[in-house]
Amino acid sequence: MTSEVEDGMFYLERVSVLEDSGDEYEYEEVPVDDDISVATVDIAEDLEKAVHVIEEAKLDVRATYKVEGLVQASVVQHPEVVDDFVRNFLLKMNLQKTLECFQTEWYEMLQKGLLGEEDIGVVPDAYSRNEALNDEVKRLKNELEKYKTAASKAKETYVKLQKERDFHRIHHKRIVQEKNRLITDMKRLKKHYNSYEPTLRQLKHKYELAMKEKMLTKLERDRAMGQLTGLQATLRNIESGKDDKIPPHSGYRTERMSFGEGPTQLMLRESRNQISETRSPDLPPTSQTKTSSAKHVKYELDSEFPPDTRVNPHLGRVKGPPTHLTRTGGFRKTASIKAHDLAISNIAMHPRKQIAVTTSDDHLWRMWAIPSGEIIMTGEGHSDWVSDCDFHPGGAQMVTSGGDGRVKVWDFAKGAAVLTFSDHTHAVWGVSWHSCGDFLASCSMDNTSKIWDIHSERCRATLRGHTDSVNSIQFLHYANTILTSSADKTVSLWDARTGLCAQTFYGHMHSVNHAVFNLKGDTIGSCDSYGTVKFWDVRNGTSFTTIDVGPHPANKLAFDPSGHLVAAASNDGTVKMIEIGTSNITQLSGHDDAVQAVDFDMTGQFLLSGSSDGHLYVWT
Repeated sequence: MTSEVEDGMFYLERVSVLEDSGDEYEYEEVPVDDDISVATVDIAEDLEKAVHVIEEAKLDVRATYKVEGLVQASVVQHPEVVDDFVRNFLLKMNLQKTLECFQTEWYEMLQKGLLGEEDIGVVPDAYSRNEALNDEVKRLKNELEKYKTAASKAKETYVKLQKERDFHRIHHKRIVQEKNRLITDMKRLKKHYNSYEPTLRQLKHKYELAMKEKMLTKLERDRAMGQLTGLQATLRNIESGKDDKIPPHSGYRTERMSFGEGPTQLMLRESRNQISETRSPDLPPTSQTKTSSAKHVKYELDSEFPPDTRVNPHLGRVKGPPTHLTRTGGFRKTASIKAHDLAISNIAMHPRKQIAVTTSDDHLWRMWAIPSGEIIMTGEGHSDWVSDCDFHPGGAQMVTSGGDGRVKVWDFAKGAAVLTFSDHTHAVWGVSWHSCGDFLASCSMDNTSKIWDIHSERCRATLRGHTDSVNSIQFLHYANTILTSSADKTVSLWDARTGLCAQTFYGHMHSVNHAVFNLKGDTIGSCDSYGTVKFWDVRNGTSFTTIDVGPHPANKLAFDPSGHLVAAASNDGTVKMIEIGTSNITQLSGHDDAVQAVDFDMTGQFLLSGSSDGHLYVWT
């Protein structure tokens, strides 16, 4: 162990350490317990502590009552005796005969002194406590059953709500995806349409240049034809030796005065005949001649628009404010007529008689005597809902429009439709008759309005300019001006003779449902789908009053003959009466559904309203 230990070699030795240390100190083992166990607590100790705490609480309560001067209510319980206990048991078990036998024997033995003190004493607490516990167990079982039933119902409701939540969540995601897709499509289409604007402007410019060149060419051609005609007349005169008697106005004007048609008109008619022959080569010559002559006759039968200098004979009705504005209560409902099974779309009053016509979604129109409500006539012919109607100024005919895209003229004497126009490509919303009785105007969902000639039975002009559905149309009284309103939020005035837009009114923020002239023709009333009513000055082209009767849509307007009062049909089931001078609003209530149409009679004494419930109300 000398050199090896010094050189760094080691070895391990097992050593055992004794528990008793040398200092002879007794260490106490401390157990490690995170949670105090109930088993380690002395039950007797806890019981004594609990009893002590309860007694102290009782003492505190008594001291509180003594300090506050309150009297504590005490309940004294008398122990139950044996016979009462037995009786209660037998009653509870519904043993009536046994109870009677027991009472008989009990009182007999009691009188004879056969019962000792222990027999008639009180019942031990164990029995009473047992009965009370049994009652408590029954009550708790009943409550448990109720809780189970409530829990099962709550579980079913929870599962149902969870399923509905999942369904609505999936539906919401689908709607969001659809919305995003539509937004993307709209942006793409907008970008695509914007790329057309330069091309359209260029084409429009080229079209204008071409029209100018065409007009110049026509003038040159007419001049050349006139010179040629004059030269031919001169040559004929020279050949006949009458050169000295050449009329001073020979040539084009002479031909025009002599034959009624100039050379241009003659050539135009010949070219039309040639075109009609080339379009129908299979027809025999007689049929071709009849076709071309029929077309020529139609153009010859075209009516002429009357001058705009005529005076409206009804202006005598325009006086001061009507008496019913200042009368207490205003209009009152005096009659109710079940006119149709479906919604009433429009009402029109006869120009001379107390007669009204209603149109409806049930494909029918009906004529009524006002205010008696007697039905006079029913018209069938439209294959879809009937949207509007208007009387002929003479009162013997009527025009209707419908969702089938047709405009029909009805003769009351024949009781049938005598004329049908079907050039519109979508539903027709409104019609109006010219005061001369020779022209009709209609507006459609195809963004156009059309002017129809009754005599030639053709479309004289198509009014293009609105970018959305044209919702209403009206001729100005005894004039050639047309008023239209459109879903593109504008109101426009048109010249029926040229088919051109004369003026457009901007200001509505939503789709314009209806626009109408007053009797003077100097004021226009318009209403939109958010209940905004605007009044426009035709001379200035500006809006001078805006009235909000919303938020429900205002469907139609009607001026009374004085022009001081306007009735607005509202979607909330009421008729709003608007006084233009003061902007006061009163409402007539009574309809059970949205009011779709209103109209005054010629004297302003009656107001008619029709609603979606099919009822026609008369207000007086």
